[in-house]
Amino acid sequence: MSAQENFAPRDELTGLERLGLRVSAMINSPLAQFGRKVLIHQLGTDSDQDWGAIIQLLSDTDGLDMTFCDDGSVILQWDAPTDDDRVIDRGEDVSRVEAEEAPF
Repeated sequence: MSAQENFAPRDELTGLERLGLRVSAMINSPLAQFGRKVLIHQLGTDSDQDWGAIIQLLSDTDGLDMTFCDDGSVILQWDAPTDDDRVIDRGEDVSRVEAEEAPF
């Protein structure tokens, strides 16, 4: 096995990564952003372990209210950002700021 094969990019996402991207797309949709509310649900292709991991990540997110429905779906709601949430320190050297990874 060559060194290049050791560092070859993956072709497929994990189930958790796919689920995270789907939930993120649902949250970031224009309609969900306008109403600050979205209904997420587990698909048959989502494992219980992956679903549980996403729910745990979402429950650890500040400012996010979760309502669990009888059918297993979850309603996510959040408040509009306030001026306090939009703190920008213009004196900081942005070249040294590291990007944060999405929580899900």
